[in-house]
Amino acid sequence: MGKLWPVSVKGVVLDAKGRVLLLRNERREWELPGGRLEDAETPEECVVREISEESGWTAEAGPLLDVWVYEPLPGAKVLIVTYGCRLPEAAAAPRLSHEHAEIGLFEAEEIEDLVMPEGYKESIRAWYRREARPSGPTPG
Repeated sequence: MGKLWPVSVKGVVLDAKGRVLLLRNERREWELPGGRLEDAETPEECVVREISEESGWTAEAGPLLDVWVYEPLPGAKVLIVTYGCRLPEAAAAPRLSHEHAEIGLFEAEEIEDLVMPEGYKESIRAWYRREARPSGPTPG
Protein backbone atom coordinates (compact mmCIF):
# COMPACT_ATOMS: atom_id res chain seq x y z
CA MET A 1 0.00 0.00 0.00
CA GLY A 2 1.25 3.50 -0.83
CA LYS A 3 1.74 6.36 1.53
CA LEU A 4 -1.42 8.03 2.83
CA TRP A 5 -1.65 11.81 2.38
CA PRO A 6 -2.98 14.17 5.01
CA VAL A 7 -6.18 16.05 4.18
CA SER A 8 -6.36 19.81 4.70
CA VAL A 9 -9.76 21.49 4.45
CA LYS A 10 -9.63 25.18 3.47
CA GLY A 11 -12.24 27.91 3.25
CA VAL A 12 -12.62 30.88 0.92
CA VAL A 13 -14.32 33.48 3.14
CA LEU A 14 -15.34 36.93 1.94
CA ASP A 15 -16.07 39.81 4.29
CA ALA A 16 -19.01 42.21 3.84
CA LYS A 17 -16.89 44.26 1.40
CA GLY A 18 -16.10 41.23 -0.77
CA ARG A 19 -12.48 40.89 0.39
CA VAL A 20 -11.01 37.41 0.86
CA LEU A 21 -9.43 36.37 4.18
CA LEU A 22 -5.84 35.11 3.85
CA LEU A 23 -3.11 34.09 6.28
CA ARG A 24 0.66 34.16 5.78
CA ASN A 25 2.44 30.97 6.85
CA GLU A 26 6.01 30.17 7.93
CA ARG A 27 7.03 29.68 4.27
CA ARG A 28 6.02 33.33 3.65
CA GLU A 29 3.16 32.19 1.41
CA TRP A 30 -0.42 33.40 1.71
CA GLU A 31 -2.97 30.66 2.26
CA LEU A 32 -6.63 30.12 2.95
CA PRO A 33 -7.73 29.48 6.53
CA GLY A 34 -8.15 25.80 7.30
CA GLY A 35 -6.37 22.74 8.53
CA ARG A 36 -6.31 19.01 9.03
CA LEU A 37 -9.44 16.98 9.12
CA GLU A 38 -9.90 15.36 12.53
CA ASP A 39 -11.34 11.89 13.12
CA ALA A 40 -14.82 12.73 14.35
CA GLU A 41 -15.68 15.65 12.05
CA THR A 42 -16.99 16.22 8.56
CA PRO A 43 -15.01 18.40 6.14
CA GLU A 44 -17.64 21.14 6.60
CA GLU A 45 -17.27 21.02 10.39
CA CYS A 46 -13.48 21.11 10.00
CA VAL A 47 -13.45 24.26 7.85
CA VAL A 48 -15.83 26.09 10.20
CA ARG A 49 -13.70 25.14 13.23
CA GLU A 50 -10.45 26.13 11.54
CA ILE A 51 -11.76 29.51 10.34
CA SER A 52 -12.88 30.25 13.89
CA GLU A 53 -9.54 29.17 15.42
CA GLU A 54 -7.45 31.10 12.89
CA SER A 55 -9.48 34.31 12.56
CA GLY A 56 -12.16 34.49 15.24
CA TRP A 57 -14.84 34.51 12.53
CA THR A 58 -17.92 32.29 12.70
CA ALA A 59 -18.49 31.15 9.14
CA GLU A 60 -20.88 28.74 7.49
CA ALA A 61 -19.54 26.14 5.06
CA GLY A 62 -21.00 26.49 1.59
CA PRO A 63 -20.36 24.48 -1.55
CA LEU A 64 -17.31 22.39 -2.33
CA LEU A 65 -15.11 24.43 -4.69
CA ASP A 66 -12.14 22.21 -5.50
CA VAL A 67 -10.00 19.21 -4.53
CA TRP A 68 -6.33 19.15 -5.52
CA VAL A 69 -2.93 17.81 -4.47
CA TYR A 70 -0.37 20.26 -3.08
CA GLU A 71 3.32 19.51 -2.52
CA PRO A 72 4.54 22.26 -0.14
CA LEU A 73 7.91 20.51 0.25
CA PRO A 74 9.46 17.87 -2.04
CA GLY A 75 7.84 14.51 -1.30
CA ALA A 76 5.30 15.96 1.16
CA LYS A 77 1.91 15.84 -0.52
CA VAL A 78 -1.35 17.09 0.99
CA LEU A 79 -4.87 16.64 -0.37
CA ILE A 80 -6.47 20.11 -0.31
CA VAL A 81 -10.27 20.37 -0.15
CA THR A 82 -11.69 23.91 -0.49
CA TYR A 83 -15.15 25.19 0.36
CA GLY A 84 -16.79 28.50 -0.31
CA CYS A 85 -17.83 29.90 3.08
CA ARG A 86 -20.21 32.63 4.14
CA LEU A 87 -20.30 34.94 7.13
CA PRO A 88 -23.90 34.97 8.40
CA GLU A 89 -23.57 38.58 9.58
CA ALA A 90 -21.11 41.45 9.46
CA ALA A 91 -18.02 40.33 11.36
CA ALA A 92 -15.46 42.25 13.35
CA ALA A 93 -11.96 42.49 11.94
CA PRO A 94 -10.31 39.06 11.88
CA ARG A 95 -7.77 38.39 14.61
CA LEU A 96 -4.41 36.75 14.05
CA SER A 97 -3.84 33.42 15.81
CA HIS A 98 -0.51 31.98 16.93
CA GLU A 99 -0.53 29.69 13.85
CA HIS A 100 0.34 32.39 11.32
CA ALA A 101 2.69 35.34 10.86
CA GLU A 102 0.14 37.73 9.33
CA ILE A 103 -3.55 38.04 8.48
CA GLY A 104 -5.10 40.10 5.72
CA LEU A 105 -8.18 40.92 3.68
CA PHE A 106 -7.59 41.25 -0.06
CA GLU A 107 -9.59 42.53 -3.03
CA ALA A 108 -10.07 40.14 -5.97
CA GLU A 109 -7.61 42.03 -8.17
CA GLU A 110 -4.85 41.77 -5.53
CA ILE A 111 -4.85 37.94 -5.46
CA GLU A 112 -2.88 37.35 -8.66
CA ASP A 113 0.23 39.17 -7.37
CA LEU A 114 0.41 37.37 -4.01
CA VAL A 115 2.88 34.58 -3.25
CA MET A 116 0.37 31.77 -2.94
CA PRO A 117 -0.12 28.31 -4.49
CA GLU A 118 -2.07 28.44 -7.76
CA GLY A 119 -4.64 25.98 -6.38
CA TYR A 120 -5.69 28.49 -3.71
CA LYS A 121 -5.93 31.24 -6.32
CA GLU A 122 -8.18 29.03 -8.46
CA SER A 123 -10.45 28.29 -5.47
CA ILE A 124 -10.71 32.03 -4.75
CA ARG A 125 -11.52 32.77 -8.41
CA ALA A 126 -14.20 30.06 -8.36
CA TRP A 127 -15.87 31.53 -5.26
CA TYR A 128 -15.78 35.05 -6.67
CA ARG A 129 -17.43 33.76 -9.85
CA ARG A 130 -20.23 32.24 -7.74
CA GLU A 131 -20.62 34.79 -4.93
CA ALA A 132 -19.04 38.18 -5.44
CA ARG A 133 -21.58 40.19 -7.33
CA PRO A 134 -21.69 43.97 -7.37
CA SER A 135 -24.56 45.38 -5.35
CA GLY A 136 -27.42 46.94 -7.21
CA PRO A 137 -29.13 45.90 -10.43
CA THR A 138 -27.36 43.47 -12.72
CA PRO A 139 -26.49 45.03 -16.10
CA GLY A 140 -28.06 43.67 -19.24
